Amino acid sequence: MRKKGINNWLLQKKRSNKMKKMNGMKSKISIILCVFGSLILFDACKVGPAFKTQRTEIDSTAVYRYDSIQLAMTDSVLNISWWELFDDPVLADLIEIGLEENKDALIASSRIDQAMAQLGFTKADLGPKIGYNLGAQRGNVIAGAPTPGFGASNIFTGFGTLSWELDFWGKFRRANEAAKAELVATEYGQRTVQIGLISAIATTYYQLLDFKWREYISRKTLELRQASLNIIQARYNSGIVAEIDLNQAQIQRAIAASAVPLFQRSVAQTENALGILLGRSPGPITTGVELSEQQLPPDIPVGLPSMLMERRPDILEVEALLHAQTARIGVAVAQRFPSISLTGLLGVASNDISTLTSNPAAFAIGGSVLGPLFEFGKNKRRVEIERKITEQVLYEYERTVITAFQEVEDALIAISTLKEERQARIDHVAAAQNAQYLSGERYDKGVTSFLELIESQRQAFEAELSLSETTQKLFNSYVNLYKALGGGWLSEEEMNAAANAALEE
Repeated sequence: MRKKGINNWLLQKKRSNKMKKMNGMKSKISIILCVFGSLILFDACKVGPAFKTQRTEIDSTAVYRYDSIQLAMTDSVLNISWWELFDDPVLADLIEIGLEENKDALIASSRIDQAMAQLGFTKADLGPKIGYNLGAQRGNVIAGAPTPGFGASNIFTGFGTLSWELDFWGKFRRANEAAKAELVATEYGQRTVQIGLISAIATTYYQLLDFKWREYISRKTLELRQASLNIIQARYNSGIVAEIDLNQAQIQRAIAASAVPLFQRSVAQTENALGILLGRSPGPITTGVELSEQQLPPDIPVGLPSMLMERRPDILEVEALLHAQTARIGVAVAQRFPSISLTGLLGVASNDISTLTSNPAAFAIGGSVLGPLFEFGKNKRRVEIERKITEQVLYEYERTVITAFQEVEDALIAISTLKEERQARIDHVAAAQNAQYLSGERYDKGVTSFLELIESQRQAFEAELSLSETTQKLFNSYVNLYKALGGGWLSEEEMNAAANAALEE
């Protein structure tokens, strides 16, 4: 009977131990669930407005007013190396150099690295901070309390520290959200700088070709007028023509002569400007095909106005900045609520450094709640400030969008009208040159006065200069359209490829 009682006692004890283990396991599971539940609660609790990803509706026309070629796709819009359509290898080389060496482009690239570092810096606030604290002290007052008998005493400490401000209100997560959006903005900002740089190099290049061609026209005209002056001078010396004819010939020769240094100066200054855009010292620039031999690019399918908001990096950049500023409202709101912090301390302390490691471990665990109570509306005003800044960024976004529509429309009308103007200039040059030839023939035969001849020469000279300037403006209007569209256009083959890709998706 006694043995049976002992067995029952042992059995009950085993069952009791088993129940204790199970209860301990349940307790641990409960703690884990509480921790995870708290984390989920913390993640869900983010004060402040959430950014709406859908883009602001901006009133716009269904199609561009001056566009005759509409691209009806909405997806898979590809960018190409548009400058290759101008078929000028020298221009392509200059653009590649500029993208690699231009200082503004390098600054934009550096800003991306800075934004990535800023994101990592901000993200670090989400986790606990672990550190250490080593100290040595001697005196008759230790930790604010006098030592026994006020005798001098030593104390040596070594602690590992932990502090963690729980992101209960989402302050750090909102800050992290803002940093991510700013990183995206810097990436779009780099693309904006690149597009601006490419267009600046191209427009400056065509301006350089224009000035070089006008310098050539001036030199050619100067040679013709010098030859004409020599003839008039000889006739005047022989008493065939009046002195007024000689003076008129001298005037026309001087007009052409003054145009040569004018365009020489313009060429040199434009070369210097182009050199700076390339990230190099000012100096001569080798150009390719002359402006009069340049081939216009093919017609550009600009797409629908609604696509512009997805293609322009400056629009996307401001949109990302709006996202970041919206998140900062949440940071300001969270500062109105108390912050909850956990702190921990684990280490050793001793009066003798030789026994520092043999003493029992010293530790401290605590928590704190710190929050504003009454600051005369300072925290409320902080939120209002961030809301107003967000409102300003929203207006900036809307202004950027409507400005983009304007730039596309302006570029399209420029191309449309400059094509007609250039053709008229070509006809003007042909007629003026023929009139100049006929006037020369008539003057040599004594049929007309020298006044008619010099007027024909003047008109021919001005017509050639105007044709060069108009041609330059037409090429640059194509460049401006590229910039306004946000980085490129599609060839017919790419349009078909993009359409097939969209259908497959």
